[in-house]
Amino acid sequence: MKPAPFDYLRPATVEEALEVLSRYGSRARIMAGGQSLMAMLNMRLVEPELIVDISAIESLKKIRADENYLEVGAAVTQAELLSWPKLKEEVPLLAEAMQWIGHFQTRNRGTVCGSLAHSDPSSELPLCLATLGGEVELRKATGSRRLKASEFQTGMLSTARSPEEILVAVRFPLRKAGEGYAFREVARRHGDFAIVAMAAKAVGNHMWLGVGGVSDFPAVHDFGTLQGAVLDDALNAFAWEMGGDDDLHATASYRRELVRRLGPKVIEEARQCRS
Repeated sequence: MKPAPFDYLRPATVEEALEVLSRYGSRARIMAGGQSLMAMLNMRLVEPELIVDISAIESLKKIRADENYLEVGAAVTQAELLSWPKLKEEVPLLAEAMQWIGHFQTRNRGTVCGSLAHSDPSSELPLCLATLGGEVELRKATGSRRLKASEFQTGMLSTARSPEEILVAVRFPLRKAGEGYAFREVARRHGDFAIVAMAAKAVGNHMWLGVGGVSDFPAVHDFGTLQGAVLDDALNAFAWEMGGDDDLHATASYRRELVRRLGPKVIEEARQCRS
C-alpha cells in the first residue's frame, strides 16, 4: 500500500517546528528516522495532513553527559548513540540492550527518541528508560516539561506527549559506583521485536527487574534483597501481575514462564557485574 497524500515540512529549528505543531495539532505527525512512521503511513494506520521532519535540526543532534545524566537529542540515531565512545562505561545497560535493536541498517536511520515516542511494549529503549528511572523532555510553543519514564509511558503505542509537543531529548542516569546491570532478550530471530526482554539493575544487594513484551508497557519491580525460593515466588507473582495476551508469536503463559525462568539469571548477572 501507499500512504494517503500529505504535506511535508523540514524545519531548521525547534521553534519553527513547534509553531507549526501549535497550528496543526493532531493533524500533523513528527518524523525523525521514520522507521516506525513510514510503515504506519504505508498501511494507512495514520493519515496526517502534514509530516514535520525534525531530522535536520542541529540542536537535536547532540549527545552530552553531565554529572548525573546522559542526554540524547531527538535527532540522534541509534547507531550514533551505540558508537558513542563512553556508552559502555557511562550507561552499560544501554550498551548491552541496543545491540538487540533491529539491524545496523535500521539503527542507522531509527532514532533513540523516536523509539521512545512510538512506545512499542517490546522495544528495548523504553525498557531501559523505565528500568534506569530516566526522564524525557517535552517541549511545545508555550513551554517545556520533564516527565519520568513511569509518567511518560502510558500504554501500548501510547505516551503522555500531546500533539503540540516534541520529545526533544531523553536523559538516562549515569552508572554509579556499586551498581550492576544485565540484559537478556528472547526473540524469534536476532533483530526481531522481543517476545520477552528483561533488564536488571543492582545497587549493592538491592535488585530491580524490568520486563518488556508482556504487558502494554515496560513493567519494573523492586525485589529488594530477595534471593532463592523467596525471589522465585516474588517473580511468579510479578509475572502474573503483568498479565499478558496470546499472539502470533507466543502465549501469555509462555511469556510468564520466561519471566520465572530467566528472571533469576538476569538478576544474578546484574549482581555479579557490580562495579
